[in-house]
Amino acid sequence: MSDTITNSLSIISDATSAPSVPRIQGAGKAYQSVAQSTAIAVQDAADYLRNIGTISSTAQGVAMAQLLATGDEKYVTALTEAQKMAGQAASVFRDIGSNAADVLKGFPSM
Repeated sequence: MSDTITNSLSIISDATSAPSVPRIQGAGKAYQSVAQSTAIAVQDAADYLRNIGTISSTAQGVAMAQLLATGDEKYVTALTEAQKMAGQAASVFRDIGSNAADVLKGFPSM
């Protein structure tokens, strides 16, 4: 019985103190940290997109109301610019998402 316990402890000690164990664990922790950072970057980009979408929608609504009320063509320009702003925000979101995925794919997991 005592030999079995001693052998078991020896096997566990050898397995956990092998030189590769800290390297593998460190690589896993680093990968998780990079994955979390990229996820936060994408979440921030989603917040940015949502906020710009709200601003754009509001600006479009105001521009449309003013265009209908006054007939002034300057509100068509404001409407167009608000639509562009939303499109540019979507492009920024796509770029950040793609870049974050590339960073994560390029980071070694082990």
